Amino acid sequence: MMARFLVRRLLEAAATLTAASFLVFGAIYLAPGRPETFLLGGRAASPQALAVIRAQYHLDDPFLLRYLKWAGRVLTGDLGRSMQYRSPVLGLIEARLPSTLLLITMAAVLVTILGVGLGRLAAVRGGAADSAVLVGTSVALGTPSFVAAIGLLWVFSVQLGWFPTIGSGDGLPDMIYHLTLPALALALYWTGWLARVTRSAMRDQLVLDHVTVARSRGLPEPLVIRRHVLRNALGPVVTVGGLTISGLVISTVLVEAAFGIGGLGALLESSVQVRDFPVVQAITMLMVALFTLTNLIVDLCHPLVDPRVRLGARNDAG
Repeated sequence: MMARFLVRRLLEAAATLTAASFLVFGAIYLAPGRPETFLLGGRAASPQALAVIRAQYHLDDPFLLRYLKWAGRVLTGDLGRSMQYRSPVLGLIEARLPSTLLLITMAAVLVTILGVGLGRLAAVRGGAADSAVLVGTSVALGTPSFVAAIGLLWVFSVQLGWFPTIGSGDGLPDMIYHLTLPALALALYWTGWLARVTRSAMRDQLVLDHVTVARSRGLPEPLVIRRHVLRNALGPVVTVGGLTISGLVISTVLVEAAFGIGGLGALLESSVQVRDFPVVQAITMLMVALFTLTNLIVDLCHPLVDPRVRLGARNDAG
């Protein structure tokens, strides 16, 4: 059962990546203007120069053939050359990937700890604690990441001087120090969302019969909450957690720009502005691959966090 489920999910992931790659590659031909004009950066060129560029990038080949050649190169690790930096795209991504991955990891840890913790507090305590969490999460959900970034910069960097204003640092300790504020700005919205989902899922579990029976048996309240409430509420929490990771990847573009972090988000933003299509295509495909991998991991985790979910039933329902 597990093997069949995994094979099916892998085939679905491969189909998703194939369809996404076709759309990403075709986007350059959907944009207004001719591809060789973008490659020239708007500069005038003679017909001979245009012919050389079309031959170099195989623009006279049929579209499907160009796509297959590009996909074949991507599968072998050849992501092309950046028109902006005149260097291999793979090297550009490798140089910027560590800071972006660390930023996303730090934000994901904050979202998980604060989101689940606040949601649990609101569901279990109720009253003033519940109201405070609801107000706080409403503010978080209504605050865009770039607004949070500006606010955190003004308070903790400009006014208090506790954190640097720009850069990602050198070495792991220094990078963590530099990325603390960006991670907070990145995590704010998603923390509010996860806290709301955790609160709702746990409140639904608190009124069920098995929780009442567990309490009537004299089990300690923390054990009841942990074993019979939180564990059974993890299904929607894990699902939202997977979506959160995907959202964090997209949100890094704005946060990295605000804090001057030279990560993948900043590279994507600058490449879009100058229409550096090889870089845009490579980073977009990397994001799609991360989304697909996250969804696969979430599907595999569901039966582990909630024994009532069976791979076969989930597979048929999907």
